[in-house]
Amino acid sequence: MAKQLGYVLINPYTIRKSRTGGVINRLLSWGKLNLVAARMFSPSEELVKEYASAMLASHKIDNKIVKEIEKYLFTNYLPQKGDNFLPRIMLLLFEGEGAIEEIKRVVGHITKVSIGETIRGTYGDYIEERGKIKYFEPAVLIGMDEEEVRKELKVWARYSEKDGGLLKRTISYHPKVKPQRTLVLIKPDSFQELSSKAGNIIDRFSQTGLFIIGAKVIQMGVEQAEKFYEPIKERLTEKMKKSLCQEICSALKEKFDFSFPEGIEEKIAEELKAYKAKHEFNKIIKFMTGKNPETTPLKDRKKPGLEKCLALVYEGEDAVGKIRKVLGETNPEEAAPGTVRKDFGHDIIKNGAHASDSEESAKRELKIINIEEDEILPLVKKYYG
Repeated sequence: MAKQLGYVLINPYTIRKSRTGGVINRLLSWGKLNLVAARMFSPSEELVKEYASAMLASHKIDNKIVKEIEKYLFTNYLPQKGDNFLPRIMLLLFEGEGAIEEIKRVVGHITKVSIGETIRGTYGDYIEERGKIKYFEPAVLIGMDEEEVRKELKVWARYSEKDGGLLKRTISYHPKVKPQRTLVLIKPDSFQELSSKAGNIIDRFSQTGLFIIGAKVIQMGVEQAEKFYEPIKERLTEKMKKSLCQEICSALKEKFDFSFPEGIEEKIAEELKAYKAKHEFNKIIKFMTGKNPETTPLKDRKKPGLEKCLALVYEGEDAVGKIRKVLGETNPEEAAPGTVRKDFGHDIIKNGAHASDSEESAKRELKIINIEEDEILPLVKKYYG
């Protein structure tokens, strides 16, 4: 079976109710789906009209539901009078054999939403009384077959640059609030096998009450990762001295049966700390990229890596501090109970997620990963021209 490109649109209500993590949890842990792209949208009326037209023309469901979907799109995907928030939609693209059918299986039926195991069974609602639809919330929207997906994704691809990316002025704040933006990277170990980890981590960050305004799937190249983590190089050198002292002292006592001068371990650690720091730094780069920086040829250092991360941009009051508090200490053993790194981390490298430590760091990091870059249009062109 040939590879397909399928999509999931996480609806504004689902995002506003902080159910994004739960939806991603199901998609990544229940389906044999490869997440290849993510982008936030605040749709224009033109986009909604074209998407509604493409969807309604090809939907193979009864006319009553078709009309309800059309009504839903114009009510929920566009701002309504008195709204303090512009609608935010997250578009996820998945690639794989039979991807469209697999997405349908995980998402569930648009009206039969009583079975809680599917996305719509958990987060959607369909209430009908005496033949009339009283309440309709599908949680997500998807394409039903390859032809439909082709038509609908071409619409989103056309508007991806204009209506998507790092969303601006979508949230209404109190005049006294000065919102911050911060970056979160869900690290590669969440995507190396079927796992609910990425979704569960996003759920934890939803406790902050912040708003997701940017999303992108990235595959860091060696050069990009080295630039991204450059600030920790010096800090690593001093950190390594402390851990080296303990390791050297223990090794000396185990290896030799004579006493050695007091403080000798500090002198040895001073000589070795730079080498140890470089080794640890290279381990971080290899983990984030899937490539050994010491053996990667110069011509390949700019190329995308073999591992993926999900980049999310959060916005709101004290965004940096709130995210860092939920994230926890770098070392999972030292992190507070209930934090991301305590519950999902394994060591100082595989510790669940990265988060910017200041507004300045966030700006620098967002520039390095090129958060505004449109990854939707190239993928849609690859499949559908």
